[in-house]
Amino acid sequence: MERDIYDEDHEAFRDVVKEFIKRYATDEKRKQWDADGEVDRATLRAAGESGIIGLAVPEEYGGAGMLQDYRFRAIVNEEVIGAGLGSLAGALGIQDDLAVPYVVHMGTDEQKQKWLPGMATGEILGALAMTEPGAGSDLRGIKTTAKKVDGGYVVNGAKTFISSGKTADMVVTFVKTGEGNRPDAFSLLILENGMAGFDHGKKLEKMGFHGWDTAELSFTDVFVPEENLIGGKEGLGFIQLMMNLPLERLSIGVAAAAAGEAAFVWTRDYTLSREAFGQSIADFQNTRFKLADMATTVDVMWAYIDRAMLLYKDKKLTAEEAAKVKFWATDREWELLDIGVQLHGGYGYITEYPIARAFLDARVHRIYGGTNEIMRDIVSRQIVGKR
Repeated sequence: MERDIYDEDHEAFRDVVKEFIKRYATDEKRKQWDADGEVDRATLRAAGESGIIGLAVPEEYGGAGMLQDYRFRAIVNEEVIGAGLGSLAGALGIQDDLAVPYVVHMGTDEQKQKWLPGMATGEILGALAMTEPGAGSDLRGIKTTAKKVDGGYVVNGAKTFISSGKTADMVVTFVKTGEGNRPDAFSLLILENGMAGFDHGKKLEKMGFHGWDTAELSFTDVFVPEENLIGGKEGLGFIQLMMNLPLERLSIGVAAAAAGEAAFVWTRDYTLSREAFGQSIADFQNTRFKLADMATTVDVMWAYIDRAMLLYKDKKLTAEEAAKVKFWATDREWELLDIGVQLHGGYGYITEYPIARAFLDARVHRIYGGTNEIMRDIVSRQIVGKR
């Protein structure tokens, strides 16, 4: 089914992304990222030079100024994931969908001037730190504290499963600045690489996304200046997180759809080229039916998610609708990749093939950004109310 969500500007941007991949994101680079456990800084700076990172950064700070038009970010995901470069897509997503929005939408003028120009060029990499060893979906259960002192805060605690946590120059960190677990007891602070007592910790060995770093962070009496308080006011952290979660969940849904479409394309091409018993695998009825199911699922995914992107553009995407997008799209992604691996046969289990890498990468999509069980709870509460 033909999609009508993109105009000429979007398609011109797609050509830019394709050229970037051709020049800077070769399969050899991908193998190096997997070996190193991170995407190299030179590639991310090249993304900045190509104009495919920092898309939401306003033009006055050197960015593209695409504050609400997520279609440009969707194109990045479609092309990068479609090229079998899931780790690069993840690294770009952390910058543009998690770190940048907090500064753009909620930062003070001084914070914007300090961080956004470098984030638009890929010179400054950001991350978001919410999850802790004892607190995942229940964010009000965090233990990391920020005690007010003259000129700033002293932070103590730890975070885990932090995407880009090892390589980030600045980390938007969810902390307790008050007592109890009321929403106004939490704030967001920017912790900077090099602050005394801020340890980026070790890279965590993951099932997938081998070329995209994930780390544990620890804070021991870290002094953070008052000007690093997001928004310049205490007690807004929980509300600020809630404001950005629809974008985060939309971004996961878009990545899932891109991976689902890639799974279909890879599987279609493989089954057309591979022969068994004197005919292509695609000529067997079971394969044809599976391909038909895959193609239809991809069409429905994009129809739904395209609508969600337009709602976000018009500032109408609710938390409940974003939750639907996240859990439904990632569930369908998993089904599509599972079919794809099966139809690839033994080759589907070999990580030289993108279908195998994408299968491993996709598993976390149903966990991070809020587990799919939590997403269903959010949606169900809207339907029946909290009882």
